[in-house]
Amino acid sequence: MSGLTFTNLTRQVEIGANCYCLEVAGKRLILDSGLHPRLDGDLALPNHRLIPDGSADVILLSHAHQDHVGSIPVLMRRHPGAPVFMTEATRQLSDVMLHNSVNVMQKKREEGVTTYPLFTHREVEMAVKRWRPVPLHTRFDVTGERLRADESADVSIEFFDAGHILGSVGTLIRAEGRTIFYTGDIQFDDQTIMQGARFPEHELDVLIVETTRGDRATPEGFTRAGEELRLADAIRAQFDRDAAVLIPLFALGKTQELLAMFHGFRQRGLLGHCPIYIGGLGTKLTEIYDKLAHQTPRQKPSLDILNAVAPFTMAGKAADATPLKGGRIYAISSGMMTEKTLSNSFARQVLSDPAHALFFAGYADPLSPAGRIRAAAPGSTVQLSPEYPPQPLRCVVDEFNFSAHSTRESIRAYVNKVRPKKVILVHGDTPAIEWFRATLAADLPGSEILTPAPGVAIDL
Repeated sequence: MSGLTFTNLTRQVEIGANCYCLEVAGKRLILDSGLHPRLDGDLALPNHRLIPDGSADVILLSHAHQDHVGSIPVLMRRHPGAPVFMTEATRQLSDVMLHNSVNVMQKKREEGVTTYPLFTHREVEMAVKRWRPVPLHTRFDVTGERLRADESADVSIEFFDAGHILGSVGTLIRAEGRTIFYTGDIQFDDQTIMQGARFPEHELDVLIVETTRGDRATPEGFTRAGEELRLADAIRAQFDRDAAVLIPLFALGKTQELLAMFHGFRQRGLLGHCPIYIGGLGTKLTEIYDKLAHQTPRQKPSLDILNAVAPFTMAGKAADATPLKGGRIYAISSGMMTEKTLSNSFARQVLSDPAHALFFAGYADPLSPAGRIRAAAPGSTVQLSPEYPPQPLRCVVDEFNFSAHSTRESIRAYVNKVRPKKVILVHGDTPAIEWFRATLAADLPGSEILTPAPGVAIDL
């Protein structure tokens, strides 16, 4: 047997620019290639330099969120001969996300980030032409050749639905009699649109697993259905006092889930036909969700989100000029309210006005503007952007748990079911990873629980 080596190419232990290298059976596989949401320039990239240029045999993408796909053109430039595999949904969504990223980087260059853009629109177009979509539950080798059920290969690859967003997958790698599974980002529970993950349940040799929510226990009695009712009640309460409701959302995944949720509220009489505003990027991505409704695992495949909900699209430059109006929902990106995004600009009207409300619907990096607001006490000051002075927090603030990441309890249950010989913990802040390390070490005393330091190759 040849060696089995794992290298974490992220620069820090955190949820940042996800990228990992797996060497098995003489082949080098790169798993994802993200861009850090809070950093700029080369610091936002994974540490691609740890892998010799031109040495990758294959690149595998788990899904289209920026922290997993945002630097793929840079990686492809370094490994021009490596085929890039993903699902068809990830191909279409990543195309839109990367072109949007170029637009953002071009604006940042005008503001002084001289290393931007890291790639151009033309480079994205050329990259997309090289991408090779593969259906779920289809075995293929590192060249993309499809394999019959009884056919073997030095390395075989198979995608399984991860339930996180449209097109997201976990990746099963078989080589030399060993099974290695990379979860990517997972959601085991059903969401409004997405069905819960359907992963292999046989025992594994190596499991590379995300740990995003390891630092928080699920509240006793929590159910998604109950949380949906709580959100509907909260929106109605704000509308009763003629307030507007700002809900910062990720354009990809969370926007589509919330729009489908609002549609369900209307059907059940929980919400009237109030105006709903989303951003232009959210509209483009929702069009792909609608187009692929019958081609991907999802709940409510007959739901045409844009036609059913009929949201208004808000252009980026219109945020400052658009006055807040009561009885409306502004479900606009980004979910972390990052500087220069629509939700960050619009929040300047909301933050200090007790007549309106700011609702959060999922994860936010503690150091992001959204994270700072969530940690702030009422009446204290919060700075949304360095360009503007701090503002007092006077609006109504509430938080709702519609995370697209699995609870730590459901991930723990899955790990115990597949009983891997080695567990590699990734995609989490230090407290989240440490909870999983301690808990799984107690659950599986015969297994090795690994927390890979950035840049250090682990011999498995």
